[in-house]
Amino acid sequence: MSRRRNGKPIHGWIVFDKPVGMTSTQAVAAIRRVTGAAKAGHGGTLDPLASGILPVALGEATKTVAWAMSGAKRYRLTIRWGIATASDDAEGAVTETSDIRPSEADLRAALPHFTGEIMQVPSTYSAILVNGKRAYDLARAGEEVNLAARPVRIDAIEVIEHSADQAILEVACGKGTYMRSLARDLGRHLGTCAHLTALRRLCVGSLALDRAISMDKLDELAHINGLSEHLLPIETVLDDIPALALTEAEAICLRHGQTVLPLSPTDRTRIDQLGNGSIVAVSAGGSLLAIAETDMGKLRPVRVMNI
Repeated sequence: MSRRRNGKPIHGWIVFDKPVGMTSTQAVAAIRRVTGAAKAGHGGTLDPLASGILPVALGEATKTVAWAMSGAKRYRLTIRWGIATASDDAEGAVTETSDIRPSEADLRAALPHFTGEIMQVPSTYSAILVNGKRAYDLARAGEEVNLAARPVRIDAIEVIEHSADQAILEVACGKGTYMRSLARDLGRHLGTCAHLTALRRLCVGSLALDRAISMDKLDELAHINGLSEHLLPIETVLDDIPALALTEAEAICLRHGQTVLPLSPTDRTRIDQLGNGSIVAVSAGGSLLAIAETDMGKLRPVRVMNI
């Protein structure tokens, strides 16, 4: 997360259409430069090779980044058959080739094996920490990286285009699913090798391209100071979380870090129905107050918004 000692108290989300070649950190810096926001961060890294939706949190919205990252995602990816690379994408050195090219029928027949809850081994060039170091740093240094398979969820895979040498797919998936690994594993399953040549993220939760600002638009807005109309409320990324409204007196207690027992019988019943350990978006006076956790019929603050 990027921070400044000085800056404007701007709170909310900007949906950025990150171009190819830009890192996620550079994208956050560009938006912070235009907005002058005191605090900023992003909700889910996109590699420089990839383009598309990068949710950027400003101010107190940075406290909801974890919920943005956990939202369902959709990608469009291009897979090149017959060539494997060290990084499982077009930036890595070629490690293997094959003359085998899968037919579209073979590809479609393989897709059910990669949908639902599956085990996936991340690319060795991923950002996963291994003994305190990023896997990609170890791989680039020539060290051997062995990552364990982990469960991921792929909801749907659609074939958009298919030719002899490549296929374009759209994938709906959950958090932590690696498209480079999917390309690699599809190739192996089809008796050949493969790597990812293009990737575009189409949505993160409810944040899609129809709400996104391009780099050109960002540069334009920098000159007319018009970015505020594209600022989405903090609670935009909390659509899937139950919501409760508190009285002003209850809000004051929660804001000071105290556990609160709502006075409203309706709220108490709802908390009981949710059960212990449920996450709730709490508002007061029509504004988001905190992210709270239910605890023995009470609300315990997890993240309090200082707005």
